[in-house]
Formats: sequence, structure tokens, C-alpha cells
Amino acid sequence: MAGKGTPATALLAKQKVAHVLHAYDHDPRAESYGLEAVEALGLDPARVFKTLVAEVDGKLTVGVVPVTGQLDLKALAAAAGGKKAKMADPAAAQRATGYVLGGISPLGHRSRLPVVIDASAERFETVHCSAGRRGLEVELAPGDLARLTGAVVAPIAG
Repeated sequence: MAGKGTPATALLAKQKVAHVLHAYDHDPRAESYGLEAVEALGLDPARVFKTLVAEVDGKLTVGVVPVTGQLDLKALAAAAGGKKAKMADPAAAQRATGYVLGGISPLGHRSRLPVVIDASAERFETVHCSAGRRGLEVELAPGDLARLTGAVVAPIAG
């Protein structure tokens, strides 16, 4: 792996969680970071998840959904025990997670945020998500991802 690790990779190493890192050359012109990873690494798009930060009743909350889907804000609010959700301000998302947009991992946030993972992740032995940097994906078991993030697993993709 080129460069230094990330808070996500450090957490995985510290917790001794089985995982595989997949690096690729990020194109700054890419319109979708998740779909760029799918193409660059030749992955099944249903197994690649994007990390989105929303506000549920004013509290930052992370939604992890397949790159081919959309985050259902109503479903996210319900899964997080709230009433109303909207996408978070990008600057607030970056401050709270410690990651840049396009490289936000569900793992190793600067502030502990509630995480909801779409239930479709449970269909796979392993899933891919950002490892905390554009051009770096981590492959791990969805159960490990849920355990390390303290996530709720619920149908939140539209």
C-alpha cells in the first residue's frame, strides 16, 4: 500500500480483523468515487458500499449503502430512531469523520457517529467500502464492519 495508513486501517489492524486492502489510481475527474472503484478494481457493484453522512433530527448519522443505490433518508431516520433526515453539510461530515469527501470510511471516525448499514450487505461473504482515502478500498466481512462501527443493519437503500 502506497503512503501511510488511515484511521480505518489502523482500527482494523488494532482489532485484528481479517481484511484486504485494494488500492487504485484515483482520477480527480471521477464523478462517482464508488463507481470509479468498481471499474478500477473490477468489482461487483452490489458488493461495493458508499459512506454517506446525514443528519437525523440534527445529529450526524452515517448511512452505508451500495454504490448503485441511493440512501433512503426516511428509512435511515427510522433505523436511527429519529423522525427526519437530510444530507449533512459536507464540511460538517469531513470535520466529524476526519476524512475527505470521496474517502469517508465507515470506520475510524474522529467523532463516534451512529452508523446504519444497508441490509443488502448481509447477502455477501465480504463487502468493499472506503478505507479512508480516495483510491483505497477495504474488503471485509459485513459482520465485522457492523461490529466495529456499532452499526444497526436495516434496509436503507432506495
